[in-house]
Amino acid sequence: MSMDLSTDNKMTWTGAKNIVDPQVSIRRGALYVAENRIRNMLKWWSSIIAFGLGNPTLYLLSIGIGVGTLVDNSLGPNAIDGVSYLTFLAPALLATAGIQGAMDEVTWPTMEGFVWDRTFFSMNATAITGNQIVNGVMLAAMARCVLQVFLYELCLLAFGAITLESMPILLLVSSLAGLGFASLMLAFSASIKDDDGVFALVGRFVITPMFMFSGTFYPITSMPIYLQWIGWISPQWHATNLGRALSYGMPIESWLLILHWSVFLIMAVIGFAWAHRVFTRRLEA
Repeated sequence: MSMDLSTDNKMTWTGAKNIVDPQVSIRRGALYVAENRIRNMLKWWSSIIAFGLGNPTLYLLSIGIGVGTLVDNSLGPNAIDGVSYLTFLAPALLATAGIQGAMDEVTWPTMEGFVWDRTFFSMNATAITGNQIVNGVMLAAMARCVLQVFLYELCLLAFGAITLESMPILLLVSSLAGLGFASLMLAFSASIKDDDGVFALVGRFVITPMFMFSGTFYPITSMPIYLQWIGWISPQWHATNLGRALSYGMPIESWLLILHWSVFLIMAVIGFAWAHRVFTRRLEA
């Protein structure tokens, strides 16, 4: 008996367009890029957790409690802003964790995507655009940033440096500092053709001075006026000052509060615009 394809057993062809919807990639491109980056991060999840808990614990034992005890004994337990030295130090440490956590995911991984394994070019060969790659990389970086700050907060909470109620606002402030700085670093990293020690120079001449001269260990007004400008332009100082004001009530002017929030926004807008331009141009070259 022959098969009649035109009657009951008629075969139909739906076509690839109905099976694979290209609009899904167009709409969710940034999420796919973020998923790729997060999957890569999960390969090193134990190291990320160990670093996120071990580093702050050791730092708090040496600086927060060791040096902090000396400061409290010499100046009094509430001599700085009416709180202990460890409480004074906590927002600065969280800001550092946020900036470092986000930056780690936009420097070397960007070199990897453009130079070493060229995954960004593979992504761009699909419906994923350069702008979506930027957004996806930043989403993954912020996931790392938030996790690192949260782990640091758990350590600070265990040491009595912060309260449970202050954790959400400190997490927000530190993450925004990480977002602003990392967006600029992402654009900068995308413009580099070969490392040649550039990131080491950034660490030595940008990150270290930013950490040392942004009011981390003492009020910025304690420094000579010719060094205070480093803090004024640093996201570290803006996050530290804002965190201290919002967590334990350090006195601060209203205009300065607005300035702190504005700095994060301005840095992020400039960084994203710059990164979008650099990624698009380099992927089309």
